[in-house]
Amino acid sequence: MAEPKREEEKIFSYDTGEPPPSEPSFLGEDSAPGGPAPGEETALALEIGKLRAEKEDLLQTLVRRQADFENYRKRVERDRHDEARRGVERLIADVIPVLDGFDRALQAHDDPAYEEYRKGMMLIRKQLWDALARHGVERIDAAGKIFDPHVHQAIERAESKDHPDGLILHVFQDGYMFHGRVVRPAIVRVVVHTNEDTNSGKFEN
Repeated sequence: MAEPKREEEKIFSYDTGEPPPSEPSFLGEDSAPGGPAPGEETALALEIGKLRAEKEDLLQTLVRRQADFENYRKRVERDRHDEARRGVERLIADVIPVLDGFDRALQAHDDPAYEEYRKGMMLIRKQLWDALARHGVERIDAAGKIFDPHVHQAIERAESKDHPDGLILHVFQDGYMFHGRVVRPAIVRVVVHTNEDTNSGKFEN
């Protein structure tokens, strides 16, 4: 015969008469569900956003530093090239009078007795000029041109109505340029029309 069902025993405290508090479960029934709390998720998102912003800022800084370095490298290279060119220009300015010496010697000795001497002088002058031309030296073509104060220097003026105003009649000394820069201007005589008052200072350097 089955035993009658007994009521669940309840334990009361002798001091208070209340049942004792339930003990925590060891299986996790009463614990909070897994994952961070909402406040923790917000803090994590803020931290991720901050790190991404710092990363972007570092990348932009790196790009700027690379651009600055590239500009610096190009500037140093350009300055070095310009300094080397200025050194060559100074050398050319010292060599040009040697060309003048050859030209004067060739003009002075036009006697047929000096023909062999002239040939040797002309050959040496040509070799010197070819070397200068390879480095970018150009002779300023002044004869028959209109006066340009940037490349010509007038030391004489000739009054004439037979030629256009400002025409160069005679070249006393050749001028030379080096890569577009005037090393020495051409020394010239230029035509002026005296009845035009506006020409009084037109051909003065």
